[in-house]
Amino acid sequence: MYLIGLTGGIASGKSVVSARLAERGAVVVDADVLAREIVEPGTPALAAIAETFGPGVIAPDGTLDRAALGAIVFSDAAKRQQLNDITHPAVWNRARQLFAEAESRDPRAVVVYDVPLLVEAAGDRPISFDLVVVVHASAATRLKRLVELRGLTEAEAGHRLSSQATDAERLAVADVVIDSDGALDDTLRQADELFDRVRSL
Repeated sequence: MYLIGLTGGIASGKSVVSARLAERGAVVVDADVLAREIVEPGTPALAAIAETFGPGVIAPDGTLDRAALGAIVFSDAAKRQQLNDITHPAVWNRARQLFAEAESRDPRAVVVYDVPLLVEAAGDRPISFDLVVVVHASAATRLKRLVELRGLTEAEAGHRLSSQATDAERLAVADVVIDSDGALDDTLRQADELFDRVRSL
């Protein structure tokens, strides 16, 4: 198994690269999907979140009220860290199970762990990657995408950007940088080159 850690800031184009690698035959494990799984009703993580942040973050149907929780953690670094301390280890444990399953099916599998908070959660990570790929776009580009494509206000978008690792912190851990500031075709070409390079190893 060849394990790639794929990361990038919000609205960087990381999902585009992840989808392209999946099209080329990589097994993609999406940390955002796992993060939703581990807080489903009845899970230990959801119980811990309710205990830490109060019953107001649980919706009437027993699911996590993401908007309520987001309002608390996006503007308070200490509370965001409390949330990360609950969720990151649970997400990593599930990811490791999926990596092992992929390897048992195909020992030569290229496995991509699509993880927005790779830098922020580095201390919780019990495994290492064969390659860390950072999808990078300028802060101005990402702000524009958040406003135009996701409907956020500029203030909301700015909050989201500032709540994540800095570009310098992300680029410092990169073995490969995919520049997604330009045209979509250019980003896809770089993803193809990455996959071809890994497959040739």
